[in-house]
Amino acid sequence: MKKNLVVIGTQWGDEGKGKIVDWLTDHASAVVRFQGGHNAGHTLVIETNGVQKEYKLNLIPSGIVREGVECLIGNGVVLDINHLISEIQTLEDDNLDVRNRLFISPGCPLILKSHVLIDQAREEARSTEKKIGTTGKGIGPAYEDKVARRSIRVYDLFNPEALKEKLTDLLSHHNFILEQQLNASPVNVDEIYNNLVECAEVIKPLVTDISKKIYDLNQAGENVLFEGAQGALLDIDHGTYPFVTSSNCVAGQASAGSGTGPNQLDYILGITKAYTTRVGGGPFPSELDIDEPGTPGYQMSDIGKEYGTVTKRKRRCGWFDAVALKRSAMVNGLSGLCITKLDVLDGLDEIKICTHYELDGKAVDIPPLGAEDVSRCKPQFITMDGWNGTTFRVKKWEELPTEAQNYLQKIEEVTGIPIHIVSTGPERDETILIEHPFEIN
Repeated sequence: MKKNLVVIGTQWGDEGKGKIVDWLTDHASAVVRFQGGHNAGHTLVIETNGVQKEYKLNLIPSGIVREGVECLIGNGVVLDINHLISEIQTLEDDNLDVRNRLFISPGCPLILKSHVLIDQAREEARSTEKKIGTTGKGIGPAYEDKVARRSIRVYDLFNPEALKEKLTDLLSHHNFILEQQLNASPVNVDEIYNNLVECAEVIKPLVTDISKKIYDLNQAGENVLFEGAQGALLDIDHGTYPFVTSSNCVAGQASAGSGTGPNQLDYILGITKAYTTRVGGGPFPSELDIDEPGTPGYQMSDIGKEYGTVTKRKRRCGWFDAVALKRSAMVNGLSGLCITKLDVLDGLDEIKICTHYELDGKAVDIPPLGAEDVSRCKPQFITMDGWNGTTFRVKKWEELPTEAQNYLQKIEEVTGIPIHIVSTGPERDETILIEHPFEIN
């Protein structure tokens, strides 16, 4: 009997979703991306015959490194086809079979050069305290055009004459913004049109009805894995607005962003670091100093290699925030947790968990909506003993140091969500399985 499983980041992104998606694909026939764009960065470390290989993915689902697994890009994704073609070529250079297993929704809006220029010019114009921390990849402006019903979509590539007319209208709007509002150079319509026509020949064979494909897989009793990008606290509606991404990152978007009925989503797995990180601007109540050697924040940053896969920016680091996780659990309907990077905390004398905030003299156990109120929250912690032993590459629960077990059990207690998986390293087999999400009834 089929099972559809959704993998969601529960923090501000960068939780290690790619490794877990790859690990789970041995039980799935297909992996679906359903939101975001190439602002996502998933790093996979695969060992074959004693040789370690690292793959960095942005658009292509993490199932691509698992032989025989189909990879679907749903209509909720904004697509930079130049980047996609480059990513395909890089993977094929590593001898992966990509084009026979990659399928793209005709409903994906395209990211154009003008979207990128608008995105970058807007961020540059913002004052330091108002910078969002956008990746500058054109994601936000592309979603703006989608909502305004003026996007160029993948299916437009099949009609070059209509494409030229739509593109001319859209770029007239973009050039007005670039020249009149942002004091930037305009783009050339013919240059972008010719590029799209050229790229279309690569993309066309991959285009298919993703909704129908998922339906057919389910009818055949096959499992499907839905792979989220970014994290729930960056969700455009439920995150720390305006310091958010431009798409919905919560589990419900797996339905809208792929054309799958919500009653077909059977299990929601929340990926959660054993501590908390954030890239870019926005409030971060449990944040620590990451620049002072010998401090917990420095260890998280250094040992955890906390810098963005896409941007290479240093991630801000802090103690585990159970308050933030409770909002993620609420808006995603989490079935279980996977805790990643537990080994980064090895050797700390003590470890803290933020159990609630204080806001205007009152205890808060669910963070308020909106960045302004969250920025006024003061974190309140409990302190637990750290552990001297290592958790790195541990594969059995009983082999974890007692203090590490206590820490994980406390996370379960304060969040109310069971932990089903613990990741203790970047490779597939560096994983503790408590209950398998695909096998839970």
